[in-house]
Amino acid sequence: MIGPVRSAARRFGSPLTRRILAVNILALAIPIAGLLYLGEYRRGLVEGELAALSVQGAMFAAALGEGAVNSDAGGLGLIEQALDADSTRSIVRRLAETTGTRARVYNAEGVLIVDSRRLIGPGGTVQIEPVAPPLESLPVGAWMLSVLGRVLDWLPGHQEFPLYEEKVDQQASDYDEVALALDGEPVARARSVGDGRLILGVGQPVQSYKQVLGALLLTKGSPDIEAAMAGVRLTILQVFAVGLGVTILLSLYLAGTIARPIRRLALAAERVRLGRGREAAIPDFAGRRDEIGELARSLRAMTEALTQRVDAIEAFAADVAHEIKNPLTSVKSAVETVVRLKDPEQQQRLFAIILDDVDRLNRLISDIADASRLDAELSRARPEPVDLRPLLATLVDVQQTPRKSRDPALHFDIANGLRLDVEGVESRLVQVFRNLIANAASFSPPDGSITLRAARDRDAVVVTVEDEGPGIPSGKERAIFDRFYSERPAGEKFGAHSGLGLSISQQIVDAHGGTISAENRVAPDGRVLGARFTVRLPARTPGRAERL
Repeated sequence: MIGPVRSAARRFGSPLTRRILAVNILALAIPIAGLLYLGEYRRGLVEGELAALSVQGAMFAAALGEGAVNSDAGGLGLIEQALDADSTRSIVRRLAETTGTRARVYNAEGVLIVDSRRLIGPGGTVQIEPVAPPLESLPVGAWMLSVLGRVLDWLPGHQEFPLYEEKVDQQASDYDEVALALDGEPVARARSVGDGRLILGVGQPVQSYKQVLGALLLTKGSPDIEAAMAGVRLTILQVFAVGLGVTILLSLYLAGTIARPIRRLALAAERVRLGRGREAAIPDFAGRRDEIGELARSLRAMTEALTQRVDAIEAFAADVAHEIKNPLTSVKSAVETVVRLKDPEQQQRLFAIILDDVDRLNRLISDIADASRLDAELSRARPEPVDLRPLLATLVDVQQTPRKSRDPALHFDIANGLRLDVEGVESRLVQVFRNLIANAASFSPPDGSITLRAARDRDAVVVTVEDEGPGIPSGKERAIFDRFYSERPAGEKFGAHSGLGLSISQQIVDAHGGTISAENRVAPDGRVLGARFTVRLPARTPGRAERL
């Protein structure tokens, strides 16, 4: 199962790597796209060119008004002035060649009389029209800019200038600039011809003694604007290419530091899930001080906890099988024997043995069931505030109420007014202290004494149970908390206890974040005075409410 996962990852690459690349490239491309648009910069260049063209148009119109006007005396003695076509053509040609512009002159009736692109010679009228170079013949940089210009033309709002159209038979009404100029108002306009190119036009009235004799339409292309825009865009594209390369390298590095460790952790977790031996280990990223390192440490801790839990379950199952097998073997042997016996008295003794073994099995199964569901119950339970003072006082009263003669006396020692608040599951804490009191009672001598103490130790609540029994065998202070540990007082009936009480108590205390320990009470002369069990639980912190 791991093989296909690894081969697919190699074939198609890491999805996380692709996402990191896409996000970083998109973050770089968005501002670059905005810079390539350069709308305000372009408008500034257009306004500057139109201002310069307006000055040229005013000079052209002044020259025409001074040197290309015919004056005729009318029938009423009035002097009529009009533009002379030949003189106008001569002036326009000289001025247009010098400035590199196209000049068209319309008379007062709006008829085109001169166009600097139409040359009149022996063969008739020839119109000169500059043609843009084909896209395929441009250099790579210019080709890219031309393609970019066409793409930008498709964007909404980029075509902010009206489209330039030129008819074969031109009239003054075809151009707003000319119509307004014939009314005596100079106008400057920019029009688009596509591919990012513009036609800049200025309409100027041709006047003589404040009489409008015609209109001059002075136009030119936008090569300077296009060159300036191309230069800026080319620089931006170069910066973008460098930035793109750096972004890709950094993204691959970032993806390698994130995706590759996560993939290794995923494959290791897959091996653990498939249970391919206990040798499956989570990679160690202890040197990383980031979230990946925290994830690796958490997975390692979780794997170790799962391994310990599996080992504990296996050991528990083996212990259960061993403990149950003993009474079952005894029952089987007694049943086989009782069948062959004829003496009623001997049969009754064997039946008593069988009954004891059945009771022992019943206690074992009950305690085993309790221990088995304990973990699940504690993991689901939500801790609640528990005041140990009334809880322990109630346990003492319950223990003392049915007290018989020569039973050990239980004393409760706690300072007045002391708060013993913890957080946990009250029923399970009761089970812990009841087990400890019962264990102390079973080891205490007749008319002995058991002391239950409770106190605060900084951020912990400490509860001790002391008895006057024989104490704990040397070296067994930790072993007595093992499952099915059996070290009972002399003379006690065999099988009366399952050996799970202290083990279950330790399990409950551990789940509450506390500790439980055992030691002997020793007199100054070295004599053992009894055993002492100590339970330490975290004191309650206001606002804390977590699952156990």
